[in-house]
Amino acid sequence: MRSTPYGGAIALPPLLLFGFFMAACEPAFPQSAAAQLPRNAHAQPYGVGWECNYGYRQAGELCAAVALPANAHLVDYAFGPGWECDRGYRGIGAACTAIIVPGNGHSVDSSFGGKGWECNRSYRETNDGCVAVTIPEHGFRVDSLFGNGWECDRGYRTVGDNCVAVRPPVNGYLLRTGNAWGCERGFQQSGETCVAIAVPEHGYLDSAGGASRCERGYKKAGTACTAITVPPNAHLGNSGEDWECNRPYRRQDETCIAL
Repeated sequence: MRSTPYGGAIALPPLLLFGFFMAACEPAFPQSAAAQLPRNAHAQPYGVGWECNYGYRQAGELCAAVALPANAHLVDYAFGPGWECDRGYRGIGAACTAIIVPGNGHSVDSSFGGKGWECNRSYRETNDGCVAVTIPEHGFRVDSLFGNGWECDRGYRTVGDNCVAVRPPVNGYLLRTGNAWGCERGFQQSGETCVAIAVPEHGYLDSAGGASRCERGYKKAGTACTAITVPPNAHLGNSGEDWECNRPYRRQDETCIAL
């Protein structure tokens, strides 16, 4: 709104009001700051300062063009030389050298290092080449960058370049992995056999079934379970394998004495 010579007011056109508003709010970029921008640079989108345009790298207070070697392309990374080698090439110093892919191999991305090639399926790397994976009898192929390129079937284990049958002894069984065996409950391994665990009188098999323990009030003495002698003014402890003095007594050797 603005006043007229007759004391009234008139409304300004909306577009004119918008222009006044933008002129008032637009930050003035000092000509001195613009003059400080080096060639091939632009002001930072946030904060103060400047940064080089795409295809240039800062060199002191200037922006120098990225020296792009043959068989390379520009990249917009804040780190590195500002270029990467094309597929099929890898950087060696300031040049891009062709990757030589061996027979039965194929090229892979080498932007972040590596040889730039891998062996085809059914082949594995050996001395910068790719040799066929020979799968032994009772084996199967696996896709892995490590190992032989094969594993043995369940019930077989790797011995050298072969798969040898796992033969559990009497009272034994194949473990879940399928390449080893264990003993059944109540038996323990002794060499290549499973022998019965001797459970003494007043004893029992533990929860795993691989060893024996003594009942409450008894303790191991060699292979036997002997009764725990509880002295006067004492009681069996929570474990059942030793005794404790009643209050207000304290233990001294194998007796309980008053405080």
